[in-house]
Amino acid sequence: MEPALVGTRLASAALTPLLKRLLVKEGNGAALTDKPVRLAGLVSFRGEKRTLTEKDVRTLAGTLVHESLARPGEPPFPADETEAVADALARALLALGDLEMDDVQAVRLGHRELARRLRTTTAARRAAEGLSADATLYLDSVGEWACLHILQFFTQRSSFVARTLVEQSRTQAELIAKLDELILRVPRADARDVAFERRYLAYTGKKHGSLTIYGIDLRDSPETLPLDVAYLSLEATDDGSGHDARTARSARAARTARAQEQTAPVGSRAQVAPTKEPPGEVGLPKEPPGEVAPPEELPEETAPPIRADQALADHHRVLLRGVAGSGKTTLVQWLALATTRQDPDERMAHLRDRIPFVLPLRTLTRHGERLPAPDRFLTAVGCPLAPPDGWADRVLTAGRGLILVDGIDEIPEAERDRTRRWLRDLLATYDGGNRWLVTSRPSAVRDDWLTSDGFTELTLSPMNRAAVATFVDRWHQAAGPDAAPHRQPLLDALRTKQDLARLATNPLMCGLICALHRDRRGFLPRGRKALYEAALSMLLTRRDRERDMGTPSGVDLPEAPQIQLIQRLAYWLTLNGRTEMDRSRAEALVLGAIPAVPEAAAAGDPQAVFAHLLQRSGLLREPSPGAVDFVHRTFQDHLAAKAIVDEWHIGVLTRHAADDQWEDVIRMSVAHARPRECAEIFTELLAAADSAQDRAVRLRILVVAAAAMEEATEIAPDIREALLSRTAQVIPPRSRSEARELAAAGPLVLGLLPGPEAVADDNAARMTVTTASYVTSDAAIPFLARYARHPSLPVRAQLVWAWDRYPTERYAAEVIAAIDPAGLHFTIRSEEQATALREIGGREALHFQGDLPEDLITDTVRACSPGFIRISGNTSLRDLRCLRDAPTTLALELNRSPALSDLSAPAGCRISDLTLDDRQLAAVTVTPPVTRLRLELRDAQPSLARVPELFPDVETLTLVRIWTPVEDVALAPLTALDKLRSLDIITTDGTFTGLDSLPPQVRVTVDEMA
Repeated sequence: MEPALVGTRLASAALTPLLKRLLVKEGNGAALTDKPVRLAGLVSFRGEKRTLTEKDVRTLAGTLVHESLARPGEPPFPADETEAVADALARALLALGDLEMDDVQAVRLGHRELARRLRTTTAARRAAEGLSADATLYLDSVGEWACLHILQFFTQRSSFVARTLVEQSRTQAELIAKLDELILRVPRADARDVAFERRYLAYTGKKHGSLTIYGIDLRDSPETLPLDVAYLSLEATDDGSGHDARTARSARAARTARAQEQTAPVGSRAQVAPTKEPPGEVGLPKEPPGEVAPPEELPEETAPPIRADQALADHHRVLLRGVAGSGKTTLVQWLALATTRQDPDERMAHLRDRIPFVLPLRTLTRHGERLPAPDRFLTAVGCPLAPPDGWADRVLTAGRGLILVDGIDEIPEAERDRTRRWLRDLLATYDGGNRWLVTSRPSAVRDDWLTSDGFTELTLSPMNRAAVATFVDRWHQAAGPDAAPHRQPLLDALRTKQDLARLATNPLMCGLICALHRDRRGFLPRGRKALYEAALSMLLTRRDRERDMGTPSGVDLPEAPQIQLIQRLAYWLTLNGRTEMDRSRAEALVLGAIPAVPEAAAAGDPQAVFAHLLQRSGLLREPSPGAVDFVHRTFQDHLAAKAIVDEWHIGVLTRHAADDQWEDVIRMSVAHARPRECAEIFTELLAAADSAQDRAVRLRILVVAAAAMEEATEIAPDIREALLSRTAQVIPPRSRSEARELAAAGPLVLGLLPGPEAVADDNAARMTVTTASYVTSDAAIPFLARYARHPSLPVRAQLVWAWDRYPTERYAAEVIAAIDPAGLHFTIRSEEQATALREIGGREALHFQGDLPEDLITDTVRACSPGFIRISGNTSLRDLRCLRDAPTTLALELNRSPALSDLSAPAGCRISDLTLDDRQLAAVTVTPPVTRLRLELRDAQPSLARVPELFPDVETLTLVRIWTPVEDVALAPLTALDKLRSLDIITTDGTFTGLDSLPPQVRVTVDEMA
């Protein structure tokens, strides 16, 4: 019912004076004033000189409702709801005195928005609960009619015009000042910039919009696929070494220390000294019986994996680690492609209007030249487009850049510090809202290499079984109908053959397995070396033959001489710490080697042989004009190892035993070597480990040697025993980085780790479990199950965190079901995990992550009766009906769920504690009555303006600002929280303004993390 229709029922001439009684009469001498006229000062039922009581307002509302029902025509709602409607209208009108705005602001809002704000206040919303649809519609309409007349009264006041002029002048002055500042900070983009960006984004979309899937290059199959079709979303975990994790641990330490102090009296201003992270693990605060530890009190390992392409949504700077073939470069392509879309996925909205700069370090440093400044970004990577002068500087100054620095590990170690200085110079110059991603292999740089620069460090997770199955499905769909019969047999083999499943942990290996399984009609080689050799054979000799291409280059060269020539290039690149070389150098190396390879020498023109290797081998490519590299680093390492063993340059291996670029080379050298040669390699590696003075270097060498044992065809018992005994000397590890190093040795390390009865202390137990949980083999499950009843919360939290790495049902039965759940949060990311937890039941804290359906959440909550629930990253939920079977008292955390706007608590449930991030706060329109609220401020421009409107009953408020801040946080809006008694601020280098404006009854505590 529109306000106009309501007006016909409400005889305005008779009833409008009733509404006017809600406002104070204007006194004589009203004149120009520069002070705001708050609504609380305009209503007649507030203040010392009020002329109406609350009862009078209720009577007035009742009169309006009864009069509308008495008019001719069909009643707008059932008569038995009259009193309830009148009560709801009264509560909405009374809320006029609670709105934090003045008359000019109210008029600017308009009658519809003003009415909406009145009816969404807590009291009005509660009064309207249970009304029929007709009654609710009438209430909305009569509210808008009333606000229409109230705003008219405001505009008729003599002071309003003068007040409006003052407000317009002030607003105009503020706008001019802001525009001046903006012009200084963001130079105006002219039409040339806009036109160029269209061309550049189109170029980026074409350059990075396709992906080579190994093995899909045979008869009638495309060599590349659109990245939109081929891309598989990867997952990443926070390894606890980055900026966010360190500041979060500091925050926990501060809260732990504060909990042991006397509570400051009401009205005091408590300032906690900057907190430094203590050595070792921060102790966890003890929780009262029956309470669940809030999420921030849990160890960092419990942080669930996130989608790797979502990392930059929450973190402006990310260092992403991943093993060879794990998809780092593909992710860089995907992020660059996402910026080119006109209608990007809402989950990728953080990349909207961003300009990508894809900077592969192997290309930028090919000649050892100086790393480029922004004005040379495009030319340095071979982009043929010429931007307008100063364009890149304008983009980065405006904070619109997406800087993707790929491959720290692909440049020599000696050049990495220089690269970091280059990064720091860029960060210092362009410190706005730009997003930064740097990729590397895990051990190429130390854990905190970029932590001091505000980078969050994440690690790409190995593909779990579900991801492998998805990859296999997509590969076979892309390969065409001829591949379909091979799909299910391969899936069965991956489920039943442990040695095969252990190889299928990243996109590269999965692609090779799929291709070879089809190529060999279901018969797969066993072991890494055999798999690589079969892939080389497929690429070198079958590619052109299967495509019926004959010899398009005029050169017919068998497999063996091709490998002999190409491995010279691999050896040169590896020896010089490179992954890319000049074409002229590559040609010289091949031409120099041809005379020693008879079949190549007999093949004709040496330059034609080189062209054949480059264009037809399937192993080499030209990433940019004048450059040559391998299609993947894994093939370079494999062939470099073969060259080393062929030439027996064992000294080269031992000299580089601690070099991260040589890890796979050493493992493959052992695979290529004969038994006597293997024994010599291991003996030399042990000698290098024994002579190492640094524990980290010794550990690195021992882990590489232990991992290489898996590749050996034969190893003497005494050498094996020596290797295992030396490795046991560095067990248990002392840190998470050491744990990851040890886990790289594979399942054999499980036999060296101590059980719970032999471990020295809780920290040693935690590091032991961390090591085992990084071993990507089902053999780790029985070992981890032995720690399920360990009393240490961090140990048990690590066990819960590891669930995604192993088969869901088996891990749930052997580990999750046996864990003491006290203080733990159990993350649910799939139907299988939800089913398992429902069968187990009785879990006090649940985290539902991702787009899980409402009925799954409802069923799991009913079965487990958790006292704490977290929902994150759900794009489909709109309200909390899924919690209708939750306990009567519930602690709730919500974030990254943009459609979840109605937070009304289900009937019979009270939300005692609520945690939101500021993006969730922006999406909320309806809130429950809560007294304890926690806000995590992640946005570059955080605002608390909506807090009083949404949460007027808050008594205890916690603000967390431990992420890299950009602008100050204004606390002035909190002065409208009449019931606020405690404000706890946790921050690193963020500034909170307006502390002095808070009422004296608010106790403020500030934890400043060092």
